[in-house]
Amino acid sequence: MDLQLEGKHVLITGGSKGIGFACADGFLAERSILTLVARRGETLKNARADLLTRWPNAQVHTASADLTDASQALWAVDDAENTLGPVDVLVNSAGAARRTSPAELTPQHWRDAMDAKFFTYVNVIDPLIKRMAERRSGSVLNIVGMGGKVASPLHLTGGSANAALMLMSAGLAAAYGPFGIRVNAVNPTVTLTERMEEGLEVDAKAHQIDKEEALARIIARMPLGRVSTAQEVADAVLFLCSSRASYISGAILSLDGAITPLVV
Repeated sequence: MDLQLEGKHVLITGGSKGIGFACADGFLAERSILTLVARRGETLKNARADLLTRWPNAQVHTASADLTDASQALWAVDDAENTLGPVDVLVNSAGAARRTSPAELTPQHWRDAMDAKFFTYVNVIDPLIKRMAERRSGSVLNIVGMGGKVASPLHLTGGSANAALMLMSAGLAAAYGPFGIRVNAVNPTVTLTERMEEGLEVDAKAHQIDKEEALARIIARMPLGRVSTAQEVADAVLFLCSSRASYISGAILSLDGAITPLVV
């Protein structure tokens, strides 16, 4: 299926690794042009080199910015559009709140989680969606997480930020639909990325087991008998960002392999 993404300028936050990087690879396969935004310049440089090895003729721009800072986020948006033109698609995959046991939580943990997950998205969406509205065209996709739907004792702060992102996504879809903008979100569950390793460490510590046993317990609960790959999440992201999903907006899609059988 041609997703009609050729030539579209896609800005991906957190695009240097994990799900964001898998999305970048997928968009390049569809002949899009990319801006990758992440905090660490060296990681961005390596990601760009990896992508250009696979797609030698691709246009891949990078911008290093701390997206918890609204001024740096605005700079990244300006830099992207000044370099490659107006952004057609925004994919937010940057930031993650650290998993912490309830007994160790402090008010600062809750604030840090909102900065790390919620405001890294808001600070990029706010200037960009307004520009999209002026052009009467654009798509925003927020990669959130199932922790916003189902509370986990080890992920309360991040789950709260995720829940806020879900409401924001649905609300912006309604607010900006009249301007031709679509906003959607996907909620992956455990996915084979570096972030999964961090979660396994916390889970193993909480249950006094090793990481291998923690992962085995997770897999045993999965109806499909495995955890997802970053590429599988990216496939859903690409479709929702494409014109093939032109009447899908305000959707919050669970990507959890049916481990949480919700009707929504």
